[in-house]
Amino acid sequence: MKRLLLLLLGTCSLLLSSCQHGELSYDTTPQSNLDALWTIIDQRYCFLSYKEQQLGFRWADLHAKYSAKLNSQMSRAQLFEILCQMVSELKDGHVNISTSLDLGRNWSWKEDYPENLDRELRQQYLGTDYHIGSGLKYTILPDNIAYVVYESFADAIGEGNLSDMLSYLRLCNGMILDIRGNSGGELTNAERLSRRFTNEQRLVGYICHKTGTGHDDFSEPQAEYITPSSNIRWQKPVILLVNRSCYSAANIFVRNMKEMPLVTVMGDQTGGGSGLPFSSELPIGWSVRFSASPSFDARMQHIEFGIEPDVYAGLDETLVLEGKDSMIEEARRLISGNSEAKALESPI
Repeated sequence: MKRLLLLLLGTCSLLLSSCQHGELSYDTTPQSNLDALWTIIDQRYCFLSYKEQQLGFRWADLHAKYSAKLNSQMSRAQLFEILCQMVSELKDGHVNISTSLDLGRNWSWKEDYPENLDRELRQQYLGTDYHIGSGLKYTILPDNIAYVVYESFADAIGEGNLSDMLSYLRLCNGMILDIRGNSGGELTNAERLSRRFTNEQRLVGYICHKTGTGHDDFSEPQAEYITPSSNIRWQKPVILLVNRSCYSAANIFVRNMKEMPLVTVMGDQTGGGSGLPFSSELPIGWSVRFSASPSFDARMQHIEFGIEPDVYAGLDETLVLEGKDSMIEEARRLISGNSEAKALESPI
């Protein structure tokens, strides 16, 4: 509820700012649209200082760089291209320009890396008679390991879905939770699922909110906790499979799960996307989306450029030809080894 209130307050302040922005003397010329976009990012984007440091540019310099490419006779398509080039310098998948022409985006966070996912092969592990609980797909592998696939946090999951799934899988030795290719969705779904993997309240990260137009005008960090669900909770080892396409809400979910005691994150570094997005509008009528509130991990470290796994693993293409997903197979080996070790430790 606190996060919701802060988001509503942040939205109201941005709406007021938009009204003030609309009162400025912008027109529909190419230069005015670039000026408006540059100012929106300069005053409201939450990662400018961090991106300038990490990527080695100065936002102030980019105004002149891209203004030099404008002319009063250019087409809408040409203007769109230049504006997209300017905001692409931020390397942020949450920064988009939406028009009737196209959707301006930067997807280098996933397109520049191996996908480490074969969807047809993953389907073979699920089989044909797997269970479906809203956005969740799950089955039990032959070695008594639960296999759960969650493809998008935009797909709703209810408390009943989760309880029924965990009840069905309760006798398994462990769980492989596969969110490879999950590019985000609703944060409420990420939190709801996270709560099933802890027996105590856990600090998972922090969030800040913009309080002014300066690059570093932020509220004090607000701690974010995951509290245990009052329903069925998972008490066995979990291997969380991730890849570069895990973004936004999926990135936040990985952040949460890194703090859970029985969870091992396996795969590649996630794609990132830790800023909550807000929207504004250019004089020409195009919509602009941008990151406005940064999230951090439990050590107050940035996760905008992704989260490192506990165990690095990639998809072995030679094994793919044999019908095997090397990441799933390695997860099965780790869980089986863990189960065998526990059996040896148990008293006779």
